[in-house]
Amino acid sequence: MESHLQLASAGYPVISFGTGSLVRLPGPSVKEPNIFNFNRTSYDQMYNELFQKDPRLYRANGILPMLDRNRNVKWGPERWQDWKVGVPRMTEQQKHNRGAEGTEGGVVDIVITCEERCWDSVVDDLLNRGSPMNRPVHVFNVDIKDNHEDALVGGRAILDLAGKLNEAAVQEREKSGAEMWDSGGASRTGFDERVPYILADWQERWPHLPAIWTLAWF
Repeated sequence: MESHLQLASAGYPVISFGTGSLVRLPGPSVKEPNIFNFNRTSYDQMYNELFQKDPRLYRANGILPMLDRNRNVKWGPERWQDWKVGVPRMTEQQKHNRGAEGTEGGVVDIVITCEERCWDSVVDDLLNRGSPMNRPVHVFNVDIKDNHEDALVGGRAILDLAGKLNEAAVQEREKSGAEMWDSGGASRTGFDERVPYILADWQERWPHLPAIWTLAWF
């Protein structure tokens, strides 16, 4: 969610998901995690439930501050496998009022995960969907350790990657026009071909954050 926050704060349209079957947060012991459902439990509900259980424990281990941040970013955790690609997540009027394109319209050009097992889940899920839209999507993984300090640094690194990708997309779109981009024409092909070089340059700037990439299809 730190990366979601930094991208959104920079003005990028962004949505975020988990890939597991349930949301699991640390509890009083390894054998007693706090378990919540994706798509049905808000971050506010999680915060209040854990606050009532043991505010001292969940403040000390960073869970309450994390949930407090998250509830100011979005309603609650969503599951990637439940996302209906190509289906708008809001009405046309809502999109008009909020200026939501792309992500809330049901499509994205870039997916970034922060753990290799999540990358595997996303790539496998895209293969299982069978590419109904025949639309390319670049799937990256930037390996980030799950703690506050590394999340902040990782968020900045992902923001840097997003900036370079967006810069290249704007350049290619301006060369050939929006229609060619939307139809998967020359501008889109030019962008797709530049992605591995952009990632290689980015990796030189962030050598301590190992990244992997593949081109997949919606």
